[in-house]
Amino acid sequence: MVPVVSVVGKSDMGKTTLLEKLIPELKSRGYRVATIKHDAHSFDIDHPGKDTWRHGQAGSDVVVISSPAKVAMISKVDREKSLDEVIAMLPPVDIILTEGFKRANKPKIEVYRSGTGQEGLLCGAEELIAIASDQVFDLGVPCFGLDDAIGLVNLLEEKYLLKK
Repeated sequence: MVPVVSVVGKSDMGKTTLLEKLIPELKSRGYRVATIKHDAHSFDIDHPGKDTWRHGQAGSDVVVISSPAKVAMISKVDREKSLDEVIAMLPPVDIILTEGFKRANKPKIEVYRSGTGQEGLLCGAEELIAIASDQVFDLGVPCFGLDDAIGLVNLLEEKYLLKK
């Protein structure tokens, strides 16, 4: 089974920034990586007036756009898909990193940046495999610096990737 690890944290803690460091480190080690971003709001990649938008406006339930470099599928849904349902739609990869999905039952790396005016962690130690922070937490969970992609990827390899 493909390992899934969620990068979680309160707003403006640096979740995306950490993922921007983890992804190239994993890629440099030869892993195929998928990322899934949770958006609590409605997002739009289909801009008004564009052909794909027009297809959707005309009633298409699924619109796919394909080019030599990438493919995207826009599918109307009657309810939010669970993380496991989204994962089932992915092509084969070695690891899946999610941003958000703090309520999903996946192992988590919590990002915490002091000085943001937001106190405390979102998760309990039992949910976490690591904390990425500019301060140390004594929860029995490994703590890494906010820039320590090498250390975090070493942990991911040890826990999930090298056991294959």
